Amino acid sequence: MLTRQKKERAMSVPALDASTVIEPIRQLSDAGGAGVLCVITHVDGPSYRPLGAMMAVLEDGRRIGTLSSGCVEADIALHAAKALDTNTPYTVRYGKGSPFADIVLPCGGGLEIMLLPRPDVAVLNTLLSHHVARQACVLDVDQRSGALIAVTQGATGWTGDVFSIAIDPEIRFFIFGKGPETATFAGLVQAAGYPNLVLSPDGETIDAVGAAGCATQHLTHAHCPAGLGIDERSAVVLFFHDHDWEPPILAGALTTDAFYVGAQGSMRAAEMRRMELIRLGVSDDAIAELRGPIGLVPSVRDARKLAVSVLAEVLSV
Repeated sequence: MLTRQKKERAMSVPALDASTVIEPIRQLSDAGGAGVLCVITHVDGPSYRPLGAMMAVLEDGRRIGTLSSGCVEADIALHAAKALDTNTPYTVRYGKGSPFADIVLPCGGGLEIMLLPRPDVAVLNTLLSHHVARQACVLDVDQRSGALIAVTQGATGWTGDVFSIAIDPEIRFFIFGKGPETATFAGLVQAAGYPNLVLSPDGETIDAVGAAGCATQHLTHAHCPAGLGIDERSAVVLFFHDHDWEPPILAGALTTDAFYVGAQGSMRAAEMRRMELIRLGVSDDAIAELRGPIGLVPSVRDARKLAVSVLAEVLSV
Protein backbone atom coordinates (compact mmCIF):
# COMPACT_ATOMS: atom_id res chain seq x y z
CA MET A 1 0.00 0.00 0.00
CA LEU A 2 1.37 3.41 -0.97
CA THR A 3 1.95 6.04 1.69
CA ARG A 4 0.51 9.49 1.05
CA GLN A 5 3.98 10.70 0.09
CA LYS A 6 4.49 7.90 -2.42
CA LYS A 7 1.04 8.43 -3.87
CA GLU A 8 1.85 12.08 -4.47
CA ARG A 9 5.17 11.12 -6.04
CA ALA A 10 3.44 8.58 -8.27
CA MET A 11 1.14 11.24 -9.66
CA SER A 12 2.38 12.82 -12.87
CA VAL A 13 2.81 16.36 -11.57
CA PRO A 14 4.03 18.80 -14.23
CA ALA A 15 6.92 21.09 -13.43
CA LEU A 16 5.98 24.61 -12.44
CA ASP A 17 6.63 27.58 -14.68
CA ALA A 18 9.31 29.76 -13.12
CA SER A 19 6.72 32.54 -12.96
CA THR A 20 4.89 30.56 -10.24
CA VAL A 21 7.86 30.58 -7.87
CA ILE A 22 10.62 32.88 -9.05
CA GLU A 23 9.44 36.20 -7.60
CA PRO A 24 9.15 34.91 -4.01
CA ILE A 25 12.61 33.38 -4.41
CA ARG A 26 14.03 36.62 -5.84
CA GLN A 27 12.56 38.80 -3.10
CA LEU A 28 13.83 36.51 -0.36
CA SER A 29 17.27 36.51 -1.97
CA ASP A 30 17.26 40.31 -2.16
CA ALA A 31 16.30 40.40 1.54
CA GLY A 32 19.26 38.19 2.43
CA GLY A 33 16.95 35.36 3.42
CA ALA A 34 15.22 37.48 6.07
CA GLY A 35 11.79 35.96 5.75
CA VAL A 36 9.87 32.73 5.29
CA LEU A 37 9.45 30.63 2.15
CA CYS A 38 5.96 29.08 2.13
CA VAL A 39 5.35 26.08 -0.14
CA ILE A 40 2.22 24.06 -0.95
CA THR A 41 3.27 20.49 -0.17
CA HIS A 42 -0.08 18.69 -0.30
CA VAL A 43 -3.32 19.33 -2.20
CA ASP A 44 -6.51 17.50 -1.29
CA GLY A 45 -9.24 18.03 -3.90
CA PRO A 46 -9.55 21.25 -5.92
CA SER A 47 -7.04 24.03 -5.38
CA TYR A 48 -6.50 27.55 -6.70
CA ARG A 49 -2.72 27.01 -6.81
CA PRO A 50 -0.71 23.92 -7.84
CA LEU A 51 1.42 21.61 -5.75
CA GLY A 52 4.80 23.29 -5.21
CA ALA A 53 3.55 26.87 -5.58
CA MET A 54 5.41 29.35 -3.38
CA MET A 55 4.83 32.51 -1.41
CA ALA A 56 7.30 34.59 0.58
CA VAL A 57 6.65 36.50 3.78
CA LEU A 58 9.46 38.92 4.48
CA GLU A 59 10.62 39.87 7.95
CA ASP A 60 8.86 43.24 7.68
CA GLY A 61 5.55 41.47 6.95
CA ARG A 62 5.41 42.02 3.20
CA ARG A 63 3.92 39.14 1.22
CA ILE A 64 5.03 38.11 -2.26
CA GLY A 65 2.88 35.67 -4.20
CA THR A 66 -0.32 33.85 -3.27
CA LEU A 67 -1.21 30.30 -2.28
CA SER A 68 -4.98 30.65 -2.48
CA SER A 69 -7.57 33.04 -3.85
CA GLY A 70 -6.90 35.27 -0.83
CA CYS A 71 -8.38 32.99 1.83
CA VAL A 72 -5.29 32.07 3.82
CA GLU A 73 -2.51 34.54 3.03
CA ALA A 74 -3.07 36.77 6.09
CA ASP A 75 -3.07 33.75 8.38
CA ILE A 76 0.04 32.36 6.71
CA ALA A 77 1.76 35.65 7.52
CA LEU A 78 0.94 35.14 11.21
CA HIS A 79 2.38 31.62 11.14
CA ALA A 80 5.42 32.94 9.27
CA ALA A 81 6.11 35.38 12.09
CA LYS A 82 6.00 32.47 14.53
CA ALA A 83 8.36 30.44 12.33
CA LEU A 84 10.81 33.34 12.33
CA ASP A 85 10.62 33.64 16.11
CA THR A 86 11.33 29.94 16.65
CA ASN A 87 13.57 29.62 13.57
CA THR A 88 11.93 26.25 13.01
CA PRO A 89 10.15 24.94 9.91
CA TYR A 90 6.65 23.61 10.35
CA THR A 91 3.52 22.79 8.37
CA VAL A 92 0.01 24.25 8.57
CA ARG A 93 -3.15 22.81 7.06
CA TYR A 94 -6.20 24.62 5.73
CA GLY A 95 -9.54 23.30 4.53
CA LYS A 96 -10.22 19.57 4.87
CA GLY A 97 -8.80 18.25 8.12
CA SER A 98 -7.66 21.67 9.35
CA PRO A 99 -7.89 22.70 13.01
CA PHE A 100 -8.73 26.24 11.85
CA ALA A 101 -12.49 25.94 11.48
CA ASP A 102 -12.87 29.69 10.96
CA ILE A 103 -10.74 29.64 7.77
CA VAL A 104 -12.70 28.11 4.91
CA LEU A 105 -11.44 27.32 1.43
CA PRO A 106 -14.29 28.12 -1.02
CA CYS A 107 -13.02 25.40 -3.38
CA GLY A 108 -13.77 22.80 -0.71
CA GLY A 109 -10.30 21.26 -0.86
CA GLY A 110 -7.43 21.02 1.56
CA LEU A 111 -3.93 22.50 1.56
CA GLU A 112 -0.80 21.77 3.52
CA ILE A 113 1.79 24.52 3.49
CA MET A 114 5.36 24.15 4.71
CA LEU A 115 6.93 27.27 6.21
CA LEU A 116 10.71 27.55 5.91
CA PRO A 117 12.26 30.41 7.91
CA ARG A 118 15.43 32.10 6.71
CA PRO A 119 16.07 29.92 3.64
CA ASP A 120 19.65 29.47 2.45
CA VAL A 121 20.42 32.43 0.17
CA ALA A 122 23.12 30.51 -1.70
CA VAL A 123 20.52 27.93 -2.77
CA LEU A 124 18.06 30.67 -3.73
CA ASN A 125 20.73 32.31 -5.87
CA THR A 126 21.45 29.00 -7.59
CA LEU A 127 17.78 28.73 -8.53
CA LEU A 128 17.84 32.30 -9.84
CA SER A 129 20.93 31.52 -11.92
CA HIS A 130 19.11 28.58 -13.51
CA HIS A 131 16.15 30.88 -14.21
CA VAL A 132 18.34 33.45 -15.98
CA ALA A 133 20.00 30.67 -18.02
CA ARG A 134 16.57 29.18 -18.88
CA GLN A 135 17.51 25.86 -17.34
CA ALA A 136 15.15 23.49 -15.58
CA CYS A 137 15.99 22.93 -11.93
CA VAL A 138 14.61 21.26 -8.81
CA LEU A 139 14.45 22.53 -5.24
CA ASP A 140 14.65 19.76 -2.62
CA VAL A 141 13.39 20.61 0.88
CA ASP A 142 14.00 18.46 3.92
CA GLN A 143 10.77 18.55 5.92
CA ARG A 144 12.45 18.01 9.30
CA SER A 145 15.40 20.37 9.10
CA GLY A 146 14.16 22.83 6.46
CA ALA A 147 17.45 22.41 4.58
CA LEU A 148 17.34 23.35 0.89
CA ILE A 149 19.29 21.83 -1.99
CA ALA A 150 19.18 22.86 -5.67
CA VAL A 151 19.52 19.92 -8.07
CA THR A 152 19.01 19.45 -11.80
CA GLN A 153 16.67 16.45 -11.94
CA GLY A 154 13.51 15.36 -10.20
CA ALA A 155 9.74 15.71 -10.14
CA THR A 156 7.41 17.68 -7.92
CA GLY A 157 6.33 15.57 -4.94
CA TRP A 158 7.48 13.69 -1.86
CA THR A 159 10.28 11.16 -1.47
CA GLY A 160 10.36 10.18 2.19
CA ASP A 161 10.87 13.38 4.19
CA VAL A 162 12.06 15.38 1.18
CA PHE A 163 9.68 17.49 -0.87
CA SER A 164 10.85 18.42 -4.38
CA ILE A 165 9.68 21.29 -6.57
CA ALA A 166 10.55 20.96 -10.27
CA ILE A 167 10.79 24.36 -11.96
CA ASP A 168 10.71 24.84 -15.73
CA PRO A 169 11.79 28.02 -17.54
CA GLU A 170 8.97 30.35 -18.47
CA ILE A 171 7.40 30.13 -21.91
CA ARG A 172 9.09 32.66 -24.18
CA PHE A 173 7.59 34.12 -27.35
CA PHE A 174 9.42 35.06 -30.54
CA ILE A 175 7.00 37.18 -32.54
CA PHE A 176 7.75 37.95 -36.20
CA GLY A 177 5.61 40.30 -38.26
CA LYS A 178 4.30 43.78 -38.76
CA GLY A 179 1.07 45.68 -38.40
CA PRO A 180 -1.75 45.67 -35.84
CA GLU A 181 -1.89 41.89 -35.42
CA THR A 182 1.77 41.81 -34.40
CA ALA A 183 1.45 44.79 -32.08
CA THR A 184 -1.75 43.53 -30.44
CA PHE A 185 -0.46 40.01 -29.87
CA ALA A 186 2.87 41.28 -28.53
CA GLY A 187 1.08 43.68 -26.21
CA LEU A 188 -1.10 40.87 -24.85
CA VAL A 189 1.90 38.59 -24.28
CA GLN A 190 3.78 41.41 -22.54
CA ALA A 191 0.78 42.28 -20.36
CA ALA A 192 0.50 38.62 -19.35
CA GLY A 193 4.12 38.73 -18.19
CA TYR A 194 5.67 36.32 -20.68
CA PRO A 195 9.24 36.97 -21.90
CA ASN A 196 9.16 37.95 -25.56
CA LEU A 197 11.08 39.35 -28.50
CA VAL A 198 9.41 41.05 -31.45
CA LEU A 199 11.27 40.90 -34.77
CA SER A 200 9.91 43.17 -37.49
CA PRO A 201 11.01 44.95 -40.67
CA ASP A 202 8.54 47.75 -39.91
CA GLY A 203 9.63 50.77 -37.88
CA GLU A 204 6.10 51.69 -36.78
CA THR A 205 5.50 48.19 -35.43
CA ILE A 206 8.79 48.24 -33.53
CA ASP A 207 7.92 51.63 -32.03
CA ALA A 208 4.45 50.45 -31.01
CA VAL A 209 5.57 47.25 -29.30
CA GLY A 210 8.59 48.96 -27.78
CA ALA A 211 6.24 51.46 -26.13
CA ALA A 212 4.39 48.49 -24.61
CA GLY A 213 7.63 47.27 -23.04
CA CYS A 214 8.45 44.49 -25.50
CA ALA A 215 12.02 43.71 -26.52
CA THR A 216 12.53 44.34 -30.24
CA GLN A 217 14.88 43.50 -33.09
CA HIS A 218 14.82 45.03 -36.55
CA LEU A 219 14.66 42.56 -39.43
CA THR A 220 16.48 43.71 -42.54
CA HIS A 221 15.53 40.68 -44.62
CA ALA A 222 13.46 37.51 -44.38
CA HIS A 223 15.33 35.07 -42.13
CA CYS A 224 15.34 33.59 -38.65
CA PRO A 225 18.44 35.14 -37.07
CA ALA A 226 20.98 32.83 -35.48
CA GLY A 227 21.66 33.08 -31.79
CA LEU A 228 18.13 33.92 -30.63
CA GLY A 229 18.19 31.13 -28.08
CA ILE A 230 14.98 29.47 -29.25
CA ASP A 231 14.58 26.44 -26.98
CA GLU A 232 11.99 23.80 -26.10
CA ARG A 233 10.06 26.31 -23.98
CA SER A 234 9.79 28.79 -26.86
CA ALA A 235 6.92 29.64 -29.21
CA VAL A 236 7.54 31.21 -32.63
CA VAL A 237 4.55 33.07 -34.09
CA LEU A 238 4.37 34.92 -37.42
CA PHE A 239 1.95 37.73 -38.33
CA PHE A 240 2.64 38.79 -41.91
CA HIS A 241 0.17 39.86 -44.60
CA ASP A 242 3.04 39.77 -47.10
CA HIS A 243 3.52 36.00 -47.00
CA ASP A 244 6.77 36.20 -48.97
CA TRP A 245 8.48 36.96 -45.64
CA GLU A 246 7.34 33.71 -44.09
CA PRO A 247 9.10 30.72 -45.73
CA PRO A 248 12.73 31.67 -44.91
CA ILE A 249 11.78 32.56 -41.33
CA LEU A 250 9.78 29.35 -40.87
CA ALA A 251 12.49 27.22 -42.47
CA GLY A 252 14.88 28.45 -39.78
CA ALA A 253 12.36 28.26 -36.92
CA LEU A 254 11.47 24.65 -37.75
CA THR A 255 15.09 23.60 -37.19
CA THR A 256 14.95 24.82 -33.57
CA ASP A 257 13.55 23.11 -30.48
CA ALA A 258 10.53 25.46 -30.31
CA PHE A 259 7.44 23.62 -29.06
CA TYR A 260 5.18 25.82 -31.20
CA VAL A 261 5.75 27.34 -34.65
CA GLY A 262 2.79 28.95 -36.38
CA ALA A 263 1.84 31.57 -38.94
CA GLN A 264 -1.20 33.73 -39.54
CA GLY A 265 -3.18 33.27 -42.75
CA SER A 266 -5.93 31.43 -44.56
CA MET A 267 -5.99 27.78 -45.57
CA ARG A 268 -4.92 28.85 -49.05
CA ALA A 269 -1.98 30.81 -47.62
CA ALA A 270 -1.04 27.81 -45.47
CA GLU A 271 -0.95 25.54 -48.53
CA MET A 272 1.19 28.00 -50.51
CA ARG A 273 3.48 28.29 -47.49
CA ARG A 274 3.82 24.51 -47.34
CA MET A 275 4.74 24.28 -51.03
CA GLU A 276 7.37 26.98 -50.66
CA LEU A 277 8.89 25.21 -47.66
CA ILE A 278 9.13 22.02 -49.72
CA ARG A 279 10.92 24.01 -52.41
CA LEU A 280 13.35 25.26 -49.75
CA GLY A 281 14.16 21.68 -48.80
CA VAL A 282 12.31 21.56 -45.48
CA SER A 283 11.43 17.99 -44.55
CA ASP A 284 7.86 16.68 -44.44
CA ASP A 285 8.25 15.90 -40.74
CA ALA A 286 9.29 19.47 -39.98
CA ILE A 287 6.47 20.91 -42.09
CA ALA A 288 4.01 18.71 -40.21
CA GLU A 289 4.96 20.58 -37.01
CA LEU A 290 3.95 23.93 -38.51
CA ARG A 291 0.62 25.36 -37.38
CA GLY A 292 -1.55 27.47 -39.63
CA PRO A 293 -4.10 28.89 -39.71
CA ILE A 294 -3.37 29.68 -36.08
CA GLY A 295 -5.69 30.24 -33.14
CA LEU A 296 -8.45 28.30 -31.42
CA VAL A 297 -11.19 30.45 -32.94
CA PRO A 298 -11.47 29.92 -36.73
CA SER A 299 -11.58 32.74 -39.29
CA VAL A 300 -10.96 35.59 -36.84
CA ARG A 301 -10.58 38.96 -38.57
CA ASP A 302 -10.17 41.22 -35.55
CA ALA A 303 -6.65 41.81 -34.17
CA ARG A 304 -7.74 41.59 -30.53
CA LYS A 305 -9.71 38.38 -30.93
CA LEU A 306 -6.90 36.89 -32.99
CA ALA A 307 -4.38 37.72 -30.27
CA VAL A 308 -6.45 36.03 -27.57
CA SER A 309 -7.19 33.06 -29.85
CA VAL A 310 -3.52 32.47 -30.69
CA LEU A 311 -2.27 32.92 -27.14
CA ALA A 312 -4.89 30.42 -25.94
CA GLU A 313 -3.73 27.93 -28.58
CA VAL A 314 -0.07 28.26 -27.65
CA LEU A 315 -0.82 27.76 -23.95
CA SER A 316 -3.02 24.76 -24.73
CA VAL A 317 -0.19 22.88 -26.48
